Amino acid sequence: MLAGDVCDQAGRRDCPRRVLERTRKGKRDDPATRRRRHPRVLHSPVKHLLVAALVALAVAAPAAGQTAPTTPVYDARGNLIGTPFVPEPAQPLLTEDQAIERALANGKVADWVERYPDRTLTKQAELDEDTKVWTVRVWSSLPDAGQVVLAKIDDTSGAVTEAWTGPQVAWKMARGYDGAFGRKINNPWIWLSLCAVFFLGLADLRRPLAIRNLDLLVLLSFGISLFFFNRGEVFRAMPLVYPPLLYLLGRMAWIGWKGRGSPSRALWPVWVLLAATVFLSGFRFGLNVRASNVIDVGLAGVIGAQRIVGDGESPYGNMPTDEGKECGPADSDGYVRERIQTNGRCEVANGRGDTYGPVSYLAYVPGYLTMGYEYKWDDLPAAHFTSLLWDGLALLGLGLLGLRFGGPRLGATLAFAWAAYPFTQYVSSSNSNDAIMPAFLIWGLVFVTSHPARGVFLGLAAWTKFAAFLLFPLWASYPKATRWPRAQLLFLGGFVLATAMAFWILLLEPDPLHAAREFWDRTFGWQLARSSPFSIWDWDEYPGYPDLHILQTVLKGLLIAAAGVLAFVPRTRNVVQLAALSGALLIGFELVLTHWFYLYIPWFFPFVAFALLVPASVRVAQGEAAAEEPAGERPVEELVPAR
Repeated sequence: MLAGDVCDQAGRRDCPRRVLERTRKGKRDDPATRRRRHPRVLHSPVKHLLVAALVALAVAAPAAGQTAPTTPVYDARGNLIGTPFVPEPAQPLLTEDQAIERALANGKVADWVERYPDRTLTKQAELDEDTKVWTVRVWSSLPDAGQVVLAKIDDTSGAVTEAWTGPQVAWKMARGYDGAFGRKINNPWIWLSLCAVFFLGLADLRRPLAIRNLDLLVLLSFGISLFFFNRGEVFRAMPLVYPPLLYLLGRMAWIGWKGRGSPSRALWPVWVLLAATVFLSGFRFGLNVRASNVIDVGLAGVIGAQRIVGDGESPYGNMPTDEGKECGPADSDGYVRERIQTNGRCEVANGRGDTYGPVSYLAYVPGYLTMGYEYKWDDLPAAHFTSLLWDGLALLGLGLLGLRFGGPRLGATLAFAWAAYPFTQYVSSSNSNDAIMPAFLIWGLVFVTSHPARGVFLGLAAWTKFAAFLLFPLWASYPKATRWPRAQLLFLGGFVLATAMAFWILLLEPDPLHAAREFWDRTFGWQLARSSPFSIWDWDEYPGYPDLHILQTVLKGLLIAAAGVLAFVPRTRNVVQLAALSGALLIGFELVLTHWFYLYIPWFFPFVAFALLVPASVRVAQGEAAAEEPAGERPVEELVPAR
């Protein structure tokens, strides 16, 4: 019998001690004794614990090779026998009040919120459980104020990762995102290199104080405003646009009155200008293909071309919207742009893409037919194709314009000016539609002596961008304001032909009259009432800025009056005057425009370049139809076309 059993039978408390003493007295080394001591029996509590552990292991063993359920588990009879384990979400480190407090402590946010009475403010913070980021919003009840702050707070660090105020809340393009327009063209090395080439190639370096050099510097000074825009400083960027616009307006008005170009000339020989133009053209092509982006304007053009050619319908009122079922990934803000449309396709939405003239969409048809369209906002090769096409047509047109009215030197100079000017590349790298209108107008100047051709090109330009309508009285009365009515009727016939070429797309709709009303509502109706922070005219909704709408309205009236007066004054005008006054009208339009942008600079640039760079020494001679004039009339002065 083992010692443990003896003790159990005796039931005495001191039994273990006596057994231990007996062992110590000499029986520990006896092998027989050692054999009798094994196996050893455990006490009952320990025995029970061991049995329970073995049972638990036996039960757990079959489940060891199984994964935890991720969905509810049911037996054969449909009874719920298992549910997935859902861990309790981690609690946020910040409270809603703390997130709001941190946002309002940000210097930029605090400075902006101080402009609003505290009683008008409503504040809200919302946590994204997945990203652990707080979104803080602040609204004001003041008229037209709406949301005035949007901030992002990291819950882990408590840092303010984004802070948008004023126009930056509603307008992402006002936030200064890196390369949002044009990507690599905004690189300082590329931009400043183009500026240097433009200035050195066209400046009169023998006379540093020549007015020509000042003209070139003013044309480049728009880059100062763009610098602040790219930093998201809209209230600093926009006012800097108006000094160069006013200067160029004055210069165009002066040249339009005098009818003479620049007394200076560039130092580079013609072959250097041509070689530089070829090199710059290749560089521009590569920059567009490899390091540019397509903004929503280019996307709208491709969609419009697809609607016309692919679906056989007018773009107006048929653009894809974001009202259908989501069918694509969300962006960083959680917005899903790709939606199921009424035609059943999954398309990227661009609901306000039908605000341009019909020629703007027809101009994208060659690109669409060549490159296609996948209904997504991807690289959009059709938009790149179109941008390069019209950029090239503008460059070629300027070269021929200069060649016709000033010979090889002026032709090479104007082509170089377009190729080197950074804002023309800004349009190309953004792949927008803003080179189409000036390209048509350039070719209108090339064929300026043909009244019907001049009317056709002006009509195509006007039905691309409506600003060109301001040129109608001026171009209709070229070259003599008193030549009525044959020349004007020929010009009007060309304009009507262009209108027919543009608006046949309305006949694609079952009800052309309804389509015409839709066109008006989606274009003129929307643009005339459009608000925008990208000028000084619509800042009255922001505290601290004046209401300039009355002044803007007065200036609009003066602009329209000036466009009408230029149909009669000056009575005779040569092509230099026509270009200069056209540039003046387009600059005046941009001065009073509520929504202005840097992409609009190439609208007037060809006219400004021609008027500023044409040599004053170019001969003038009698116009092509002077023999028909009555005796006593002053002969029409016209630049002599190069032979």
